[in-house]
Amino acid sequence: MSIDRRAFIASIGGSAVLATMAPSQKADALEAYLQKTLNEATAPAPAGPAEGPQKYPTVAELEAQIERAPTRRGVGNLFVARKGNVHRLAPMPAKPTLIDFFRLRFMATSNHVLQSANRAMKNGMSEEIVLACLLHDVVQELIKVDHGWWGAQLFEPYVPQKTAFAIRYHQALRFYADPANGYEYPAMYLRIFGEDYKPEPYIEATYRMVRRHKWYIAPRMVTVNDLYAFDPNVHVDLQQFTDLIGRRFKQPKEGLGFDSSPVAHMWRSLMRPDAPL
Repeated sequence: MSIDRRAFIASIGGSAVLATMAPSQKADALEAYLQKTLNEATAPAPAGPAEGPQKYPTVAELEAQIERAPTRRGVGNLFVARKGNVHRLAPMPAKPTLIDFFRLRFMATSNHVLQSANRAMKNGMSEEIVLACLLHDVVQELIKVDHGWWGAQLFEPYVPQKTAFAIRYHQALRFYADPANGYEYPAMYLRIFGEDYKPEPYIEATYRMVRRHKWYIAPRMVTVNDLYAFDPNVHVDLQQFTDLIGRRFKQPKEGLGFDSSPVAHMWRSLMRPDAPL
């Protein structure tokens, strides 16, 4: 098998990394590269569109995939590379604002939440709900597990109470259809969670509580205006929401991460995901 030397060096992080490796390490790295190249070259071609009803995986089949992947599904977007290696992040301003985080840290989630907020605005939602749609998933840059709770905690000191409520509980409500309010169970979840998935008891208990709450419609409207099949032809500019952010988001004068709030550490983690400790 011929070797693409440049591709091999790039796969281990570049020539600077190669120069620090002992001969045995170089041999191991080369063997791993050859194995990966061989596997990719001999992998079967993707199957074409299946005829008839689409087959979704089961929970057991998805769990069997855990030990076959280099990263866990719940790791935040800033900590893994979708392809190849992670890249150096641009430095943040001394007193970062929410808009700075959208520009420099929310790269993987911003298009999705902008489309959701745009949809909510077009559907005539209140500013509290539009803001919730704009913010509901960006904490996934930090962590994906229980992102509704993490997201609400991240924003609670800075947004209206109903907005934080909507962010926190949209996660539980998305597993329960509500056709009367325009929400069907997403087909995407059949692929992600498995066709036989049953939400954990704490999700079920949370859903029952929120269903009876006076603010139920707030997180429900986040799920309604969420997007489970993204439109690559829709491009929404954050500038559309700068006035809303100015009115509804309490930007600390010290900058997010430096205002000694209970969640400042979360903003710093987003700011510095490469910090070793």
